[in-house]
Amino acid sequence: MKPSPSPGRAPPGRGPRPLSAIRAMLTSEAAGGLILMAAAALALIVANGPLAEAYAHALHAALGPMSVLHWINDGLMAGFFLLVGLEIKREALDGRLRTWPDRVLPGFAALGGMAVPALVYALFNAGAGTLRGWAIPAATDIAFALGVLALLGARVPVSLKIFLSAVAIVDDLGAVLVIALFYSAGLDATMLGLAALVLAGLYGLNRAGIAWLPAYGFLGLVLWVLVLRSGIHATVAGVLLALTIPIRVSPGRPEAADSPLHRLEHALSPWITYVVVPVFGFANAGVDLTGLTGDALLQPVTLGVAAGLFLGKQAGVFASLRLAVALGLAKRPAGAAWGQVYGIAVLCGIGFTMSLFIGGLAFADPQHETAVKLGVLAGSALSGLAGAAILRLAPPRTAPG
Repeated sequence: MKPSPSPGRAPPGRGPRPLSAIRAMLTSEAAGGLILMAAAALALIVANGPLAEAYAHALHAALGPMSVLHWINDGLMAGFFLLVGLEIKREALDGRLRTWPDRVLPGFAALGGMAVPALVYALFNAGAGTLRGWAIPAATDIAFALGVLALLGARVPVSLKIFLSAVAIVDDLGAVLVIALFYSAGLDATMLGLAALVLAGLYGLNRAGIAWLPAYGFLGLVLWVLVLRSGIHATVAGVLLALTIPIRVSPGRPEAADSPLHRLEHALSPWITYVVVPVFGFANAGVDLTGLTGDALLQPVTLGVAAGLFLGKQAGVFASLRLAVALGLAKRPAGAAWGQVYGIAVLCGIGFTMSLFIGGLAFADPQHETAVKLGVLAGSALSGLAGAAILRLAPPRTAPG
């Protein structure tokens, strides 16, 4: 009988163990979440301090054809969506969503976690003329949620952290589709046609087996400019580019050196996690709280977003999970008690990055922008605090069933 390799080390001659790679990814995401929390807190401090005017002026200063804020939201965030697209493709072809049984539980949870918050928002905003923001509370911020989990240490089973990541991947796919279908206006047929030609060229490179990433990068930049001018939000170009990047399926070797997609994802991840997302959070989380009244907190948009994230998310995710397990379509995450699963469902209400992003697309006027930010901050904070408390107090699973 061969001796077992020591924990955390790969057997000689083989690639990294999948579980170790997943744990490394979760650790990276969690650290990024903690940095994002710090960036959001700093934005609130600056927006309500002596530098408030300079903060607002800097964000709205012109930098070429767009303002600094637009470059962050339309330019830098295209990189974020490129990484999201790479993760979706990798997980669907070579990861935790590779088979239909793997997709059932996170799929059910993500669908319920998008539909119920949207319904809750609609209930608060019926007749208010603000239904355009229905998708704002439908998103989950995986980095922020994993940052909260990092503070809880070993109290949370690894299976639940993996499950949360899978839900967020499906959730991100839904958010991309929502942005493309519902938050695009004034479409330019010529630009769309040219973008389609470039996308076809990218697909051709893939089919020809070309793995040289700079070629994809150049055409991807052209695609971004065309999509920006087409009327579809520019960040969609990042996802479209990601879907054309070649991948070499490598079960058991998630960091395969010969896979262009894995190499690009590995190169992008630190920049997106530690630079782009915190910069976005700092630029978009600054809310002027001076003179804030109770009426501002009771605006339909604020209440709809906050309630959608805090109440709608946990109800949609947990009910969908119980339904999938009750119907025998999936099994509860290994080693997790239902109380712990419920805690994860509550954490799904942290919608920070994607919710703020969709809020910026839904509303352009300052009053509604402020209401969105207040709702996102309130709903995400309540979800983070309540989810952490539940996971800290929930007893571990001790028996099957």
